[in-house]
Amino acid sequence: MNVFELQSRVHLPRPREEVFAFFAEADNLDLLTPGWLHFQIVSPPPLAMAEGTRIDYRLRLRGIPLSWRSEITAWEPPRRFVDEQRRGPYRIWIHEHTFEEQGGGTLCADRVRYAVPGGALANRLFVAPDLRRIFAHRTRQLRERFGGEAGGDEEGEITIRSF
Repeated sequence: MNVFELQSRVHLPRPREEVFAFFAEADNLDLLTPGWLHFQIVSPPPLAMAEGTRIDYRLRLRGIPLSWRSEITAWEPPRRFVDEQRRGPYRIWIHEHTFEEQGGGTLCADRVRYAVPGGALANRLFVAPDLRRIFAHRTRQLRERFGGEAGGDEEGEITIRSF
């Protein structure tokens, strides 16, 4: 099975505790998700984020309705948390979020290890381009909410590689 890794980083000029608190509210995931995914949390509120919390979503990808369940497998405020897909379109989806104090603000980083049906070809043609768009949108939304200079790279740093 081909496994891929996406890394995304953005510096936000706000304290780490403030940025982490935003991510600790499950409803904010909707704000970070592009409208074209028709994303909806279906788990009943309130959702207390902690290790073991499971969240169910619905979305549409390329017109196909999908159900997704994720579980928080690590919860270490205000430094990091990890969510893993328990049910959904990926063979593997492990998403680590880290928050590091840096330069008077917070370096917000994502590392996603994932595998898809169809392997490298499906990833290159469909999945990687969609993930780049999703994480670029996320970066723009975070900068709009927390401020920050776009500099020469409006979408932050996003890389995808296989290993």
